Amino acid sequence: MPEMTLKPVDYLFRAAYVLTLDEENRVVAPGAVAVRGDTIVAVGPAPELEAALAPARVLDYPLGLLLPGLINAHTHAAMSLFRGLADDLPLEDWLNSHIFPAERHLDREVVYWGTKLAVAEMLLSGTTCFCDMYLFADAVARAAAETGIRAVVGEVLYDFPSPNYGPPDDGLKFTADLCRAYQGHPRIKVAVQPHAVYTCSPDLLIKRKELADRYDTRWIIHLAETPREVAECQARFGATPVGHLERLGLLQPNTVADHAVVLNEVDLELLAASGAGVVHCPESNMKLASGIAPVTELLARGVPVGLGTDGCASNNNLDLLSELDTAAKLAKVRNLDPTALPARQALGLATRGGAQVLGLEGVVGQLAPGFKADLVVIDLDQPHLTPLYDPYSHLVYAASGGDVQTVMVDGRLLVADRRLLSFEVAETMARARELSRKLKKG
Repeated sequence: MPEMTLKPVDYLFRAAYVLTLDEENRVVAPGAVAVRGDTIVAVGPAPELEAALAPARVLDYPLGLLLPGLINAHTHAAMSLFRGLADDLPLEDWLNSHIFPAERHLDREVVYWGTKLAVAEMLLSGTTCFCDMYLFADAVARAAAETGIRAVVGEVLYDFPSPNYGPPDDGLKFTADLCRAYQGHPRIKVAVQPHAVYTCSPDLLIKRKELADRYDTRWIIHLAETPREVAECQARFGATPVGHLERLGLLQPNTVADHAVVLNEVDLELLAASGAGVVHCPESNMKLASGIAPVTELLARGVPVGLGTDGCASNNNLDLLSELDTAAKLAKVRNLDPTALPARQALGLATRGGAQVLGLEGVVGQLAPGFKADLVVIDLDQPHLTPLYDPYSHLVYAASGGDVQTVMVDGRLLVADRRLLSFEVAETMARARELSRKLKKG
């Protein structure tokens, strides 16, 4: 009998549990994941993969839990430099009296280093992909590209002059240039991101949506975040924010509504019929007292829902595992139902849900052959994670970002044994401290 030839792979991850989040939601225990280049090539029981593959490197986690990399579907990364700058305020006061004035002092250097600081926090807590809406988006994209994380980035667009591109009309050209600059990039995508219905005219919204369609990308907007926003939109346009977009012909499958807190029955049906996605940001919505988004109602209607932290100025962290815990519990409080948004469904928001919302379905969000090798290992050898009866329950209700041991993005190890490998964290923190003093003086 001829000897079987083993297939070469670059990495073989072995773990006590592998949560695939695939179509069957398989849990393989003990399990293994094989990676060749930037792609997952096999997932299954560890003995089977070991017998068939010849890995160049084996990473063994006998007390580890392996899962897809988490997707932070809405944040403002460089606002890590504004963490704690203005707290315990209503959204409108927080935004107009504190954040917008502080942002007038931003430049590319500030945004670049603020984004790197945020990326360090995200990678070390298990986030492998983030969607960013902010100023100087070219600096955000540069930081993401250099650090190895996956990102969807976009320049925030307003009706008033921007500290980056100047007059509102120039925002269209800036965004188009950014789309062209990152066409074909393996990890960085560009989305068109007008700020909100209260900061963008109907004409601006329509032009930006046309740009998104031209470049076949996502069109992302803060939407129906507060009761005040909804009331003002109804007074100004005779419709809710969701209804306003629908009347303008802007509610389509490539539309993403960030927050979507204040929705009536008609809004829910419009979102469901349109194919648009929603990003739930529970901790930011709680802190700003915006309300509780109707996540279970959206999911029941088939609306794609992802999970986001929002920026550090309104959260104040980028720990998506913490956000999972909040999302699951908040849904139970809203519905007065302990079965609402169970742990497995909640984890889906930060993996498959985020991928679907951001147009990355089939690329990330699952551990399955053909998907990109974005994965995370949680260290279960912890008092607060012992004993383990249900890995989904532990991930959502007991684990935190500090339990992340290893992170891979696009087949590249970025975190090993809780140590960031792709860039120097100490330098990033030093620059952040220096820049914060400048921002405070400004």
